[in-house]
Amino acid sequence: MKLAIDHLVIAAPDLESGANHVADLLGVAPQGGGAHPRMGTHNRVMGLFGGMYLEVIAIDPAAPAPERPRWFGLDSGAMRQRLADGPFLAHWAARVERPVDLSRWQAQYPDRIAPAIPMTRGALHWRLTVPDDGSLPAWPGEATHAGDGLFPTLIQWDVPNHPAISLPRQDLALRRLRGSHPQAELLRQGLAWIGAADLIEIEQSDGPPQLVAEIDTPAGTKTLR
Repeated sequence: MKLAIDHLVIAAPDLESGANHVADLLGVAPQGGGAHPRMGTHNRVMGLFGGMYLEVIAIDPAAPAPERPRWFGLDSGAMRQRLADGPFLAHWAARVERPVDLSRWQAQYPDRIAPAIPMTRGALHWRLTVPDDGSLPAWPGEATHAGDGLFPTLIQWDVPNHPAISLPRQDLALRRLRGSHPQAELLRQGLAWIGAADLIEIEQSDGPPQLVAEIDTPAGTKTLR
C-alpha cells in the first residue's frame, strides 16, 4: 500500500503568529479554517500544489478545555517550551486512500498504529490517528524521542472530495520533505511498513530530531522548519 502526503502541520502559540510566520516565509498567509471542538483547537489552512495543504494549528483560547489531551502534543510541557520560541513545522499527516479502511487497519495493528478517532469541522468529516495521551505518533521503539513529529499521523477523509480541492490555489509546491533523527534506521523501517517510505527522507543525526519542508515559491525555494 502507498500513502500520500495529506498536509503539513505548523504548531503555533496562536493563529495570528502562525499565519504571519508562514506569510513571512512563503509570501502567502493561510486563511479560512475553523474550530475543532473535540480538541479545543482551531486552525488556518492554505492549499499546496498536488492536493496537499498546509495547516497552522493552535489552542483555541475561546474554547472550553477538552475532555481528553489535545492532539499534536499541544498540552505537553515540551511542546509549550518549544512554542515559547515561536511557530515551527511540528508534524505531517499521510493520507490513507480507500479501499483500505483506516479504522480496520488500526484495529489489526493496535501496537503499531495509534487509535483512529472521528473528527468534524463544519461539513468535513475525517478519522485520524491520535495516541490516547495526545502525543505525536511514534513508531514502536522510538523510546528516546517518542512523538518527535517525524512519524506521520494517518488520516482518512470521510467526504467525497479532499478539502484541499476547495482551497484557493497558491503558486506553492512541496519540493521535498526530510527529517533527521538519532534512530533513523528504525524510523525508516516504520515508514516502509505503513507505505510512506517514499514520502520523506530520513537522515541519521546525533542531535535532536528535526522536520524540514522545502517549498517552491515564486521567489524561489523556501525552507520551513
